[in-house]
Amino acid sequence: MTAGSGPLAGVRVIALSQFGAGPYGTMLLADLGAEIIKIEDPVSGGDVARTVPPGASNGDSLYFQSFNRGKKSVALDFRTQPGRDVLHDLVRHADALFNNLRGDLPAKVGITYEALKAVNPKIVTCSLSGFGATGPRAREPGYDALMQALAGYMSLTGEPDGPPAKAGVSIIDFAGGFAAALGLVAGVLDARTTGRGRDVDVALFDTAVSMLSYLAAWQLNSSFEASRLPGSAHQTIVPGQNFQTSDGWITVFCAKEKFWQDLAEEMDLQEILSDPRFRTFGDRYRNREALLGTLREKFQARTTADWMARLRGKVPAAPVNDLPAALAEEQLSARGMVQAASHPRFGAVRQVMSPILTEGANAPPVRAPRLGEHTDEVLRDLLGYSDERIRSLRAARVVA
Repeated sequence: MTAGSGPLAGVRVIALSQFGAGPYGTMLLADLGAEIIKIEDPVSGGDVARTVPPGASNGDSLYFQSFNRGKKSVALDFRTQPGRDVLHDLVRHADALFNNLRGDLPAKVGITYEALKAVNPKIVTCSLSGFGATGPRAREPGYDALMQALAGYMSLTGEPDGPPAKAGVSIIDFAGGFAAALGLVAGVLDARTTGRGRDVDVALFDTAVSMLSYLAAWQLNSSFEASRLPGSAHQTIVPGQNFQTSDGWITVFCAKEKFWQDLAEEMDLQEILSDPRFRTFGDRYRNREALLGTLREKFQARTTADWMARLRGKVPAAPVNDLPAALAEEQLSARGMVQAASHPRFGAVRQVMSPILTEGANAPPVRAPRLGEHTDEVLRDLLGYSDERIRSLRAARVVA
């Protein structure tokens, strides 16, 4: 990100966050041009993500690089009174303070809007935690895997005769990062109009349950209960699932009658279109197994590539890729979704970019910072601290 570019240029966020969800959300803001000043604890060695394998050593890791590109790192112990004074000075120059502490901790350590409004009445304080600031579980830690279990995701993932399964990526962490970033931006926009900031309280559990969406509506308002289905099938759209081919797997999703008709044509099953059991969405849902038996046998007669050659552009279909194949998809390179940042130890660190493509916000990536790399720069240039004061803070181990 080029300094001063992007739609969020001029927005400054102080980030007290580590590991995945919080840093992912603030990285999205950085990708859009916001200045993210990441506060890291010099006593503990900074963000714990710096130690996550593989490729972790000397206070850095590929995991850390994946969540923190384009940010500034200030090593500051804000638990001390001198450290809190520095943090308050940063708040005076910021639009928002973001944290992903446990739900009850922001109030305890004095980083809520109520605690900071005297310092900066326009400050937006955004908290992303496992369970939020209220409720009986506010004091409990929360991680993606726990949310997938608690919100019912695991009960819906995997084959019916297998154990509950977690999604292969931390989908709740990432969705929580998106939700928190959106809430923060909304708060900043309002503060710039009204002159008054606010708290933004986002919980991973709330985020997970909100994404149950229509499944929750069915459960809450009818007798329909979603369950695990063979082939990772959609609950009601048929066909909408994985099928085994002669050499792999393919996913087909016929969400329109036209797609179903085109699928039958391309599979040389024209006669099935006149079968009253499969004429409409409802008919195919009610006669799911009768239809799927025919489709499974047909799909197994050809390779995945053969089927894709027939279906691509006509029927929503995709090969079930492994990660190397997924990251090699030409669509990603065409849209600049995989780019490299120069790193002094890792060399060229290739990483996936923000999915939000907009003018001025998609410059080549800048590597994630070393611990405390920007401490002196921020204290001197932003806060106006003298070299002597910075040396004093460093001698007292308030900053590093």
